[in-house]
Parts: sequence; C-alpha cells; structure tokens
Amino acid sequence: MWWRFFKAVRTREHHVAPTTWVAAIAAVVYTVAPIDLIPEIVLGPLGLTDDIGVWGILAVLVAREHRRWQAGVRATATVPRLQG
Repeated sequence: MWWRFFKAVRTREHHVAPTTWVAAIAAVVYTVAPIDLIPEIVLGPLGLTDDIGVWGILAVLVAREHRRWQAGVRATATVPRLQG
C-alpha cells in the first residue's frame, strides 16, 4: 500500500501538507549541513541522536499523511457511484 501512496503523491492525486514538505526539506538539509546540535566528533555515536530525532519526526509526519490518504481511499471506495 505504501507504493500506491507514493504514486498518489507523485501523480498529485494526494496533496501532502506543507508542514510535511518543510519537515522533509529540513531533515535533508540538517543531515547534510556541517553544523550539528550534537556533534559526532565530540560525542561519537551519541551525536547521531539529533539526526535520528529529525528523521523520526519526518517519519511520524509521513505516517500521518499515509493515514490521511488511506482515509480518502476508503471514503471514495464506500461512496456509491451514480449511474445514468
């Protein structure tokens, strides 16, 4: 079902909330940016916790979008079609 969701987003069948787009862009920029809240050089593997946190927030937002899409799919599947 995830592939159908990504296809719906790609074909603009499902419109993703602006906050999810902003979070996705921020996650990518924060991950590749040389500035870190918790630097890996100082704390080693513990320094990855802030990166994991940013990606975790993004995962929650994407899961929310997936649930919204599924609700829309179910709603259209239960609506009787007009014949005429």
